Amino acid sequence: MAKTDDIRPKARLARGFRDVAAGDVRARAAMLAQIRAVYELYGFEPLETPALEYADALGKFLPDQDRPNEGVFSFQDEDEQWLALRYDLTAPLARFVAENFEALPKPFRRYQMGPVWRNEKPGPGRYREFIQFDADTVGSASQAADAELCMMAAEALEALGLARGDYLIKVNDRKVLDGVMESAGIDPADTRRHLTILRAIDKFDRLGADGVRFLLGKGRKDESGDFTKGAELEPRQIDLVLGYITAPAADLRAWYASVGESAAGKAGIAELEAMAALFDAAGFGPDRIQFDPSVVRGLEYYTGPVFEAALTFPVANDKGETVIFGSVAGGGRYDGLVGRFKGTEVPATGISIGVDRLLAGLAARKAGAAQNVEGPVVVLVLDQAEITSYQRMVQELRAAGIPAELYLGSSGMKAQMKYADKRRAPVAVIEGGDERAKGEVTLKDLALGAKMSADITSQDEWRKGQPAQISVKRAELVAGVRGILSRPSS
Repeated sequence: MAKTDDIRPKARLARGFRDVAAGDVRARAAMLAQIRAVYELYGFEPLETPALEYADALGKFLPDQDRPNEGVFSFQDEDEQWLALRYDLTAPLARFVAENFEALPKPFRRYQMGPVWRNEKPGPGRYREFIQFDADTVGSASQAADAELCMMAAEALEALGLARGDYLIKVNDRKVLDGVMESAGIDPADTRRHLTILRAIDKFDRLGADGVRFLLGKGRKDESGDFTKGAELEPRQIDLVLGYITAPAADLRAWYASVGESAAGKAGIAELEAMAALFDAAGFGPDRIQFDPSVVRGLEYYTGPVFEAALTFPVANDKGETVIFGSVAGGGRYDGLVGRFKGTEVPATGISIGVDRLLAGLAARKAGAAQNVEGPVVVLVLDQAEITSYQRMVQELRAAGIPAELYLGSSGMKAQMKYADKRRAPVAVIEGGDERAKGEVTLKDLALGAKMSADITSQDEWRKGQPAQISVKRAELVAGVRGILSRPSS
């Protein structure tokens, strides 16, 4: 017979996933609420779609075409149809719009937040499950729809406490890059090479010109030893592409030289010029939004303007090196995605925020909601025979709108106080026999107590002052707790 130890499951977290503690959950919720308020101000409405989609609804736009059925987490249902966890929120939106097209207002404007899953190689800061916050406009071909998303992203970042200069919205157009590749003689029908080039350029901020040069050529081996096959362009083609993405971006008119006689390239620059006029009219200058030839976005389905929101302040990476924080959001125009379902083109554009990455950026800049939120007031239980009395205290506090909890363990007072500290409780409510006989309760200000214990150097000084502990009449419990919570130190 097997021993219990032999069949006991091992407590372990799946590779590429993570647990999120209470402080981070609260900080994330506060951040999402602020972003939602900006999106609602712009007239976007919420939508929720399921985590699972039929795999054919995700279609050829899987994040990693070189690993069929591995870019997503998928399984077969009882009808032997393949289902997959969504890898983004855009493909489900396209399915929803196509399925409900006649009933929806056009343009259709929605925002959505939720987890997405990608079956890709995990690494530092790279997880297989993460949260996205998207906003999309479906049914408008106007460059005003693209420009609006860029302006809305800028306002959302400022609403979170970031100053101008801490972030930048960077804008380009995929048609411009198509024009550059056309001028370089790269066959547009070679979609695999085309996508490899886009993914290589998309890594410019992280790898620099030398790293991208390898990916445009034979390929590149990363620090772990994994080899990524390159686009195998000729040296002349590589120089032309790199020359474009490293060129100064101050004047859009100068970009015409990079696209040559390409009609697509010229059309892309014209779209950017239309967006520039809209930015200027709305008062969004280059301190908030700039054009950048290195922005291409990695996914294949983008067809026009593309944009990224980047945090521009320096931070230390895992190696202790000083780097720029970088991208926290991205998106662009994808006029062909909804048409996969309907057979006719439906214009669309959208932007997606990487929620956890943006939260990390706010923490690095010390902007936005604090993560160490106070816990509830803890009512200690010093006499189990009087537990109903303690329960009434908790209920009185809750009825007054004060978060409170009853200690539910079986430990003594010292352990209960340690528990209250771990819960980040602002106040501990104490009623022992002596207090009960006097009709009083003792209220201990834990935040002030911690501060004073650091400042007071002698036990005699502590006894004389007792600054963090007061006694109040039992009937004044709520008023006494409110008085402590109103102190700046709490």
